[in-house]
Amino acid sequence: AGARAAGGGGQPRDLPVGASGAQTAGDSGQPRVGATGTRALGAPVAGGGHPREPGGAGADGGSDPAFIAATGTVDGGTFRFQAAHFEWLLRFGAALGLGFADMGKRRHGDPDTLFFCDELFRLYGSADYNEAMGASFAVENWAAAGFWKELIRGLERIKAEQVPALPLGFFTWHDQLEENHREHVWHELRACYDSPRFKDEAFIAAGVTMLDAVKTFWDGLHRMRTRPSGRETAAA
Repeated sequence: AGARAAGGGGQPRDLPVGASGAQTAGDSGQPRVGATGTRALGAPVAGGGHPREPGGAGADGGSDPAFIAATGTVDGGTFRFQAAHFEWLLRFGAALGLGFADMGKRRHGDPDTLFFCDELFRLYGSADYNEAMGASFAVENWAAAGFWKELIRGLERIKAEQVPALPLGFFTWHDQLEENHREHVWHELRACYDSPRFKDEAFIAAGVTMLDAVKTFWDGLHRMRTRPSGRETAAA
């Protein structure tokens, strides 16, 4: 199955299972435009005006911060496969000679990345209210604290020195998005704290465990950065 067939299988939500309610889920999920492939409406973009439809001209198919708003609402928006996360990443991979079969598959992950993904599934996606909310608060604040900026700095160097056509819209757009998402996460924390189901020990324990997994993932990236043949060595 190709990217379109995979995309047609459902529209993911970037929300913990333990979200405190439909309204909280909706509020926190609003900025996640790229996950569903639905662009935000009514939000101005850089330089004025309003977002253009994804899939237009440009290396990123128009799906970059200059064309897709990082604020606003997806309510009433137009779905476009080109704006969905995986198709956006496919355009990034194409510049590196990677295709659909080369990306997004568990078999391509190194042990540190897979550990991080498994902990996300276990904690961020936990059916336990306090575990899910604690993990969500921890990992979302980590992402908002500069994760995307660090990736962008490295990718900009690769773009300048090796791959001039490398599209970075997926990464720069998410960096802009985090500024809004961080505010929503703090609103979620207030709602979580005020809930009669809230238990601080479980919330904190899950958050700390999630951050330990983040460190494992980040340390793994660092080892691969300092040892270019790291993937081959790990597989051997």
